[in-house]
Amino acid sequence: MIPVINQTRTHTIDLGITIFSIAGRLSLGYSLQSIEVAIKKLIDAGARKLVVDLTELTYIDSAGVGMLVGVNGHMEEAGGTMRVAGAQGPVAKSFAVVHLDRILPLDPDLDSSTRTMAAGA
Repeated sequence: MIPVINQTRTHTIDLGITIFSIAGRLSLGYSLQSIEVAIKKLIDAGARKLVVDLTELTYIDSAGVGMLVGVNGHMEEAGGTMRVAGAQGPVAKSFAVVHLDRILPLDPDLDSSTRTMAAGA
């Protein structure tokens, strides 16, 4: 089996919105833990408007879903807001199965997330 290397990218846009993009697979293991730590560090460093962009994510397991729920809780405790953008294919299907939309705001694309967050929602 060929190992899948996850890639992440972080940048901040106008109005203090931080974009954390994840490409590849989000599943149980070291990579998932390092991504969780990276997101929590952003929150602890003062990010209060966070969009997790999953446009290039091809797979997520229950550990990945749990990590997203956990970092959302961390953000709420810090007094900020988090949105998830761009889930497609099997990732979107996984979210639908577990009704993630009841816990986290899900948007079809990054533009929708950033516009909604900029508007204060």
